[in-house]
Amino acid sequence: MPKTAAAIDDAGNQAIRQMTLAGDPHDQVMIENCHPPNHVNPTPTGKYNLIAIGAGAAGLVSAGGAGGLGAKAALIERGLLGGDCLVTGCVPSKGVIRAARAVYDLKLAGEFGIRLSGEAKIDFAAAMERMRRLRAKISHNDAAAKFGSKYHVDVYLGEAKFVSPSEMEVDGQRLKFDRAVIATGGRPAELPIPGLKDAGYYTNENIFTITERPRRLVVIGGGPIGCELAQAFQRFGTQVTILNDVERILPREDQDAAELIHRQFVVEGIAIINAAKITRAERRGEDKVIFYEQRGKPHETACDLILSAAGRVPNVEGLNLEAAGVKFSREGVLVDDRLRTSNPKIYAAGDVCSKFKFTHAADATARTVLRNALFFGRAKVSDLVMPWCTYTDPEIAHTGFYEADARAAGFDVATITEHFNDNDRAILDGETEGFARIHYDRKSGKILGGTIVARHAGEMISELTLAMTHGLKLSALSTTIHPYPTQAEVLRRIGDSYNRTRLSPTVSGIFKKWFAWKRR
Repeated sequence: MPKTAAAIDDAGNQAIRQMTLAGDPHDQVMIENCHPPNHVNPTPTGKYNLIAIGAGAAGLVSAGGAGGLGAKAALIERGLLGGDCLVTGCVPSKGVIRAARAVYDLKLAGEFGIRLSGEAKIDFAAAMERMRRLRAKISHNDAAAKFGSKYHVDVYLGEAKFVSPSEMEVDGQRLKFDRAVIATGGRPAELPIPGLKDAGYYTNENIFTITERPRRLVVIGGGPIGCELAQAFQRFGTQVTILNDVERILPREDQDAAELIHRQFVVEGIAIINAAKITRAERRGEDKVIFYEQRGKPHETACDLILSAAGRVPNVEGLNLEAAGVKFSREGVLVDDRLRTSNPKIYAAGDVCSKFKFTHAADATARTVLRNALFFGRAKVSDLVMPWCTYTDPEIAHTGFYEADARAAGFDVATITEHFNDNDRAILDGETEGFARIHYDRKSGKILGGTIVARHAGEMISELTLAMTHGLKLSALSTTIHPYPTQAEVLRRIGDSYNRTRLSPTVSGIFKKWFAWKRR
């Protein structure tokens, strides 16, 4: 007899408890939507066209897309449908970041002629409650009932494992499949720092459960997650220190882009310690103390809360991939350019196999799987033009190649950069810090990649991604009409600059002769 979700997979329920706030009505709504305690797993009847393991973005798109197209589809999740994005990633972090941005904007109000009487009071608990309330509202999009009724997907709650190359087991039941998708995602890496576990620390999986603002926070890691949350907490009034083991924060980005964020962080009061090798951690009374070396010299820093934001690992344990003939490594499930595993019946999508650890990348790879698995498609991941954005303030958005990567790929690369300090809308908004940069092939004018650093860079990068996806040349940005005044006009100016590079001395000389003849 099938069991209810409340009786299924204690490990999954334990993870849910870690990621949610006990007794919170908003989190209870999310649980009712995304792991309903009264859910009864269906009884499998016949073979499924497609089964997705994991109900994050990749699994939801895979199963929902297949079911919506008329395939017999199933979705298996041990925790909460919605995965990292909904519960511990994009959704809660952006809710917190938006509240912190409102605090910062109040501090800048005087620059716009607005005089506030007294100092604004920050209600951290209310800001976190707002985040949980909005997350619960969004959770309706990923609800188990919706996927059953709207997309005709059989939803199974529990731990899945393969038992053969064409079968898997969940809740004591065997499910046969024609195609399967491994979409189990990833999780924060456990750092091998002596004493860290005993001292106590948070990751993105449980940081959004706190309701009391820490007075001092140490963030381990200077990547996107660490930087986004460091700035948010600093704006709420926490004294934040970033301990980063490399020479600069956001090392993946262009150096001048990362340096701009570094300067902004320093202005806001964040302490950034680069090239820091953490040696151990301990409790000292009420404090948590982290010991580290920087260029051979020992240091220590004390705090109330530690946030570990350094590294992620794929979720491949417990799947019994060996029984399915699926090869994997420390980096995740091994796939080819069409996302097929070593078992031709089984594909993978999202963080468990992709170098791009983003929700939109999980969505895109799942769509690639659907084309290839269900319709004999030949879609390639390498053909995707993948944008991403780090939601600091200002944001850093990027798409396509970086300059060094484009050169390594054999292109004759040229680069044009335009700064926002000469953009009318940015001047009026008081948001002149930042730039837009585009790399292109000197021979063909083909756009190879670009970076935008601006307060709303994430909203602007899609224009560039669209142009690249459809093979447009850089001149297309010049001929595209942009409303005035907008910060996105910076892309048109890059197009204009490109057109001027094509005005060679020979062409210029011909034009002068033409106009001289016209004056006769």
